[in-house]
Amino acid sequence: MRLDKFLKVSRLIKRRTLAKEVCDQGRVLINGRTAKAGSTVAIGDQITIRFGHKQVKVRVDSLADSPRKQDAGSMYTLLEETALEDPEEAGTPL
Repeated sequence: MRLDKFLKVSRLIKRRTLAKEVCDQGRVLINGRTAKAGSTVAIGDQITIRFGHKQVKVRVDSLADSPRKQDAGSMYTLLEETALEDPEEAGTPL
């Protein structure tokens, strides 16, 4: 499954176009590597996303093309959520 589609159907990001923009800005990593919107996501991958002053790390548990709203949260496990004081000073390559 494409990364931008996974981010949208799992409801980590609200819209697919926004997910694509975030990926194009280099703010998404898959297993520690910068990922593009078309990158393939597999079960067991770790995805790190930087949203402004927050960084979220999740593990992919399942893939579904169109899950119901209540099932979307079961597609991933939240591993870490970190508040970033200043993304420029955080030292992350995101």
